[in-house]
Amino acid sequence: MNVAVVGAGPAGLIAAEILSAAGHAVTVYERMPSPARKFLMAGRGGLNLTHSEPFESFLTRYGNSASKLKPMLEAFPPSALIDWANGLGQETFIGSSGRVFPKAMKASPMLRAWLQRLSAQGVRLETRHDWRGWNDAGDLQFRNVAGETVSVRADATVLALGGASWPRLGSDGSWVDILRKDGIAIAPLAPANCGVNHAWSDVFRVRHAGEPLKNIALSAGDVQARGEAIVTDYGIEGGAIYALGAALRGGNTKLVIDLRPDMSEAEIAARIAKVRRGQSVTNVLRKALHLAPVAVGFLREAHGVSLPTDPPALAHLVKHAAVTVTGSQPMARAISTAGGVPFDELDGALMLKKRPGVYVVGEMLDWEAPTGGYLLQASFATGAYAAREILARAPSTR
Repeated sequence: MNVAVVGAGPAGLIAAEILSAAGHAVTVYERMPSPARKFLMAGRGGLNLTHSEPFESFLTRYGNSASKLKPMLEAFPPSALIDWANGLGQETFIGSSGRVFPKAMKASPMLRAWLQRLSAQGVRLETRHDWRGWNDAGDLQFRNVAGETVSVRADATVLALGGASWPRLGSDGSWVDILRKDGIAIAPLAPANCGVNHAWSDVFRVRHAGEPLKNIALSAGDVQARGEAIVTDYGIEGGAIYALGAALRGGNTKLVIDLRPDMSEAEIAARIAKVRRGQSVTNVLRKALHLAPVAVGFLREAHGVSLPTDPPALAHLVKHAAVTVTGSQPMARAISTAGGVPFDELDGALMLKKRPGVYVVGEMLDWEAPTGGYLLQASFATGAYAAREILARAPSTR
């Protein structure tokens, strides 16, 4: 069987690996000059492959898409991804947060070993091939570096073109119009895992942009998260913000931050009351609660320059400091995207109902998750799942 994989990110490459290992002829087509550029960029700060938390907790990180992704994640769970990495000679370890990393902490050694394996299995890699859809005969159409149209007939096709975040690395979302013209519904792409906007006062922005708010709890409506966030010129970002992405994306949303989530209001008020009277509110907060200057500044942004001196009132503000988020940063600055091909457009094998033999995997699918290993895990899992479904319908030649 001749299989075309369109897109050389993790979802496409794992599908190519599984299919070629079963003896099928696989060609991977990539529009950029080299494969897996976003994968390499993600690994620059330490490649977070997956997470070690119990599977049921892990699954909840996918929100409304959890039930749709469950079969794929069960078939290729975090333990399978860890075993795969170890099989490439890339040993992993679990960090203090439960996140799983390769010991090399980089994506480049893993990608080199992976590409060597794929080459040994006979996988062909065609770079600078920009997918343009299908012709009337159902052949895949690519535009090569010379500007020529290349037609490819495949027995099965895996579309793994990514979302539209970091478009300079290859995934620009141009596939959306192609599929829509083919009658396939697409949930609009939107930025995910990115910073959100808030207009700080000039004083706060100049003094505190780039500083972290540590060990905080955040909420937007009914959605909650804990962790750390970074004050930026345009607003606020960080892992805890990313976890609230869907709730904050629409704009004009109240973001509530608890600056001391491990203490009750009553305990905070009692500590404030014990500090000697006559001191400034800033000194009271520093001595009683060990709040950093950026946290005190955030309280003033939330309430106003004059903070209450009454211990219960001040304690309430520490637990409920709220600012209004006006929207998200653009997709070009996002780590990932939400939206894509809805699962209703696919059968249980991730094959397009309107395009038999064409499978959709990775970030092209309509799901989202926070950072922490969840993005890569689902990309690998959907790619592996579709490949195995293809094999189930066309047994190995070996």
